[in-house]
Amino acid sequence: MNTPRIQFQGSLSTTDPRKCPVIIVGQLCHLTNLPFSDVAPKLQPRVDEEAWNLSVNSLQPSPTDYCSLYLNLATVCALPIKCSRHNTPSRTHSVTKLIKTHSTGGQECIVLVCERSDLLATACGVARAYPLYSRKTASSAPVDHTITVEVILVGKGDAPLNEEDIKVLNDAVYGVRLAARIVDTPANEMHTDAFIEEVHSVGQTLGIKPLIIRGEELATKGFGGLYGVGKAAVHPPALVILSHTPPGATESAAWVGKGIVYDTGGLSIKTKTSMPGMKRDCGGAAAILGAFYVAVQAGYSQNLHAIFCLAENAVGPTATKPDDIHTLYSGRTVEINNTDAEGRLVLSDGVAYAAKDLHCSTILDMATLTGAQGTATGKFHGAVVTNSREWEEAAVVAGRSSGDLVHPLPFTPELHFAEFASAVADMKNSVADRSNATSSCAGLFIAAHLGFDFPGNWIHVDMAYPVHCGERATGYGVSLLVILFGHNSQSRMFRSLAPISTENGDCENDCKASKKMRLS
Repeated sequence: MNTPRIQFQGSLSTTDPRKCPVIIVGQLCHLTNLPFSDVAPKLQPRVDEEAWNLSVNSLQPSPTDYCSLYLNLATVCALPIKCSRHNTPSRTHSVTKLIKTHSTGGQECIVLVCERSDLLATACGVARAYPLYSRKTASSAPVDHTITVEVILVGKGDAPLNEEDIKVLNDAVYGVRLAARIVDTPANEMHTDAFIEEVHSVGQTLGIKPLIIRGEELATKGFGGLYGVGKAAVHPPALVILSHTPPGATESAAWVGKGIVYDTGGLSIKTKTSMPGMKRDCGGAAAILGAFYVAVQAGYSQNLHAIFCLAENAVGPTATKPDDIHTLYSGRTVEINNTDAEGRLVLSDGVAYAAKDLHCSTILDMATLTGAQGTATGKFHGAVVTNSREWEEAAVVAGRSSGDLVHPLPFTPELHFAEFASAVADMKNSVADRSNATSSCAGLFIAAHLGFDFPGNWIHVDMAYPVHCGERATGYGVSLLVILFGHNSQSRMFRSLAPISTENGDCENDCKASKKMRLS
């Protein structure tokens, strides 16, 4: 399997495009103001200053544009000029497309010309251009190689990258590619046991031993949602927890990920056209694993728990049937009227565990939860539902800064939760009216197992569509989480991008008092 390695460097090295092809990417305004001397180490002796200036002046991005500087071995690419208020200023989606289009497929160098505030999102855009998973057997596939990424910062007063910055960028790229690889891997390889091994691997790197509750033990301990979804599969369901508990921590947050390694729909089975691609239903858990790695590596200062709700929604003699009633970890009963609404069941057990056993006051769940998310917010923006106005605003700002865009959906349990009314249980698991804010309702189902009077912060991110672009996973969610919670990081880069700033290092859970929102 061809596995290109991505390595960031703080300054431009001297290379010959004939030996090491180069792609230079930036906004047109930055490229036109860039002195040739800044890029000459990557272009000479094949490209001179006159050729550079002519090429850059010929660029007319609509939405993007490029010009070959030397055969197909040196290319300058211009990002879109326009950027609306709900887009990311980094134009990270275009970064990925341009690099994919102009990559030579072997060892090469990427030069990013950008402002420091756009660097993390741009770096994650590079990561998405080089997916890790492949089972192609073509003999022409290149051997393992390195993609060197070098940065020219163009903001006023921007200091060059230091070693900490480079480490953070390399870790972030690793986290994004890890999440994307897990999502791209089919379920005959990435079953629940294999996902647990991925968690073990990250835990070993971080010096954290995971807690695993698996199979029949889930039923014994009352995790009726997770057990009910996964009990028919060959590989048993599991609740897996990684806990980072640094000395002096005063707050506890949990990230809860939906890890359905394959979703047939259960007995409410999907069709032959809607089932392919359901290997991606573990995208929330994969993103949380990648983000947890990045956050802890960057020095997360508070208690942080990553909870993975792993199951395969399979068909078999023991599969949950419509009309079954399950008691979830919250103690509330659920009448199953749709076995294909399984993600909310496993997440409900996860968030209840975070609140009851881990005593977390901020709980975020992330999931490829509903097809309706794509209708509501589209292919690029995840949907956020939360009981907190402050965290809703923070999520939107973090989305723009990180490149993992999000947009709010209504949080109105008094209007929408009646959709789950049941005559024989506390609730059903699927709505009565599928035209009534179904993505919001799915989130509310999860919140109900915390209780709508939950005193802490609950944030739900539905990323069913941005989890992939075409047939490839994007690693969506990794950069969003590390920026959204960046105020608790020791990384200068994460703190500078975090939508929540803290005074005197103190951080209160309701985003008030010592916290200030950055809404730009």
